[in-house]
Amino acid sequence: MTKSLNDKMKSLSVDRQNSIQDRANDLIAEEMTLRDLRLALKKTQEDLGTALHMKQDGISRLENRSDMLISTLNKYIKAMGGTLKLTAEFPNRPSVEIHGIADIRT
Repeated sequence: MTKSLNDKMKSLSVDRQNSIQDRANDLIAEEMTLRDLRLALKKTQEDLGTALHMKQDGISRLENRSDMLISTLNKYIKAMGGTLKLTAEFPNRPSVEIHGIADIRT
C-alpha cells in the first residue's frame, strides 16, 4: 500500500515538516511569475492598480506580458514594496549587479 504525500508529511516530525516547507518556499521563490509574486504577498490586482494609477484589467494585462520595459517592471515591484535589482551572470565569473538602467537605484 502506498502513502500519499500528505500521509508521508504527517508521519515526519514537526521540525522536519517545517524544514521541508521552508525549502519548498525557497524553490518556489526562485521562479515566480509576477502574478505568483503578487499572490504570495497577498496583494490583489486592485491593490496594485491603485498604487500604479491603473485599472485592474491593466494590471492583468501587465502580468501576462512576456516582455516589458525595465522601468515598468521596477514600478510594479515597488508597488508591492520590493526593490528590483538587475544582475548579469557569466560562466567562470562572479555575478555583476547592473546600475544606471531605467529608474533602478539601490
